[in-house]
Amino acid sequence: MRAAAASLRPAEMVRTRAFGLMYVVAVLVTFGGLLVTAQLKPMAVSAGLDGTSLPGGMGMNTLTIALMANLAVGALARPFWGWLSDRMGRYEAMILSFGLGGAAIVGLIYGLRSPFWFVGLSTLTIFAWGSSFVLFSAAVGDAFGSDYAATNTGIQYTSKGVAAIFAGWGAARLLELTESWIPVLWLAAGCNFAAAALV
Repeated sequence: MRAAAASLRPAEMVRTRAFGLMYVVAVLVTFGGLLVTAQLKPMAVSAGLDGTSLPGGMGMNTLTIALMANLAVGALARPFWGWLSDRMGRYEAMILSFGLGGAAIVGLIYGLRSPFWFVGLSTLTIFAWGSSFVLFSAAVGDAFGSDYAATNTGIQYTSKGVAAIFAGWGAARLLELTESWIPVLWLAAGCNFAAAALV
């Protein structure tokens, strides 16, 4: 996708194939990210990690450490991915971050019962997912111009709401059907890898 020669009005933007593709990618990434982040506590409880602690964890249990680490890296991820995309390109940064997120979730599948891997890989998942909050808004400006960038970004941002509607329900329903978090995590990883491939 190349930079827009002229700024597109919102009604013009939503009719482009580029916007449709960007919207689908954003839904996939958010859906995959939320399948993990919104279900972190139930996953930890089912894996028996809510009663465990990491060595040197200052008396905090594994879930508490994971949640604190996720908040910290979520904040750091935004400026990092913005900085990186300014140097390597928006779409290259998207491919890297979405692929990294998918790989972190696959690792979580195999390390779900380990306190160390649960904290590390869930944190890496959040770090990768945090890229979407800056990369899509920058990509909207690049692709559709700056004159209507705020409105156009707001329209694109509704993709996160669409994904959120289905992520919580989807994870709960899949868990109910399979009685395991593994298919939920595979679905989340698949969404990330599909998003990277579409970019």
